Amino acid sequence: MIQYIITYFILINIISVLIFCIDKYQAIKTKQRVPEKFLHFLELLGGVFGILITMKIIHHKSSKSQYYSITYLILFIWIIAIYFFRDNIIDLIK
Repeated sequence: MIQYIITYFILINIISVLIFCIDKYQAIKTKQRVPEKFLHFLELLGGVFGILITMKIIHHKSSKSQYYSITYLILFIWIIAIYFFRDNIIDLIK
């Protein structure tokens, strides 16, 4: 079971990072962008970790305080969820 969860988080973060990078490329080329709501949706699905790291590396969306604030709120929600479900997570690992 834990293998599926780990695989899910790896995949959702890879997908999130790829779409985030596509949005950066589209911004440079002034083409149609990926909607911020969709990026936040990917974050809610678990891609927030990859997106935050990518944000720092490629300097994308880092000057948009509203986007940044929502992303950190989603990260906070994930941290709280992991904290409250830590016993279940530990049981899955065993």
